[in-house]
Amino acid sequence: MANRKEVSVEDKLRALYDLQLIDSRIDAMRLMRGELPLEVQDLEDDIVAYETRIQKFDDFIMTQEADIAAKKIGIDEAKAKIEKYTKQQEKVRNNREFDSLTKEIEFQELEVQLFEKRIKEAQVKIEQKKVIIEETKEKLADKKEHLKHKKSELSQIIKETEKEENLLLKKSEEFAELIDNHLLKAYKRIRSNVRNGLAVVTVERGAAGGSYFTIPPQRQLEIAARKKIITDEHSGRILVDSQLAEEEQKKIEKMFA
Repeated sequence: MANRKEVSVEDKLRALYDLQLIDSRIDAMRLMRGELPLEVQDLEDDIVAYETRIQKFDDFIMTQEADIAAKKIGIDEAKAKIEKYTKQQEKVRNNREFDSLTKEIEFQELEVQLFEKRIKEAQVKIEQKKVIIEETKEKLADKKEHLKHKKSELSQIIKETEKEENLLLKKSEEFAELIDNHLLKAYKRIRSNVRNGLAVVTVERGAAGGSYFTIPPQRQLEIAARKKIITDEHSGRILVDSQLAEEEQKKIEKMFA
């Protein structure tokens, strides 16, 4: 804590801007990965959805096939009854018994027709689902291939940037150590509240970077003097002069060359 009090305002500003440059490099690196992690996640979700759909249709087909098998047994049983009743007609003693058996035979024949109709309907449904399954499997194969490429692409980017990102994170921690706790908290708070993560900006053409509000000349002189921490009254960002920014940019570029 004692060491931090000995750091001049200018050194704090330089450390803040260095920290911003490093954090911006980390942001850019992560931005380079961009939508890839989300794309990978979306593809994985699509694959699960397609696999679930295929399983659902497979289960449907199994149910229909079991129903067809049951109806075929029903047909065999009905035909056996028809044969039985037909033989019994040959031994009847009166017309009433004959008519009763005839009605039983007609009923069983209707049962056979109904079973055959239901079997054909089930077979049509099965064929329709098989077509959908094949189409879904083709889409699934495409998604898996696409996922393979996206994962490879993401893995390559992570592999290429991991070493540099780890170095940047280490340097970010080192520069953060040079900054007072309250100032560091303010920096982090500002970064989290702005879209581009820029908590420290330079004065460009009389205005804070990314702002259209002009900074009074006297205020610009105070910023250039580097005697105190000055923030932009409109955005809350910490302000540094362009010369300091240029010097620190060269230093950081050389550090990571």
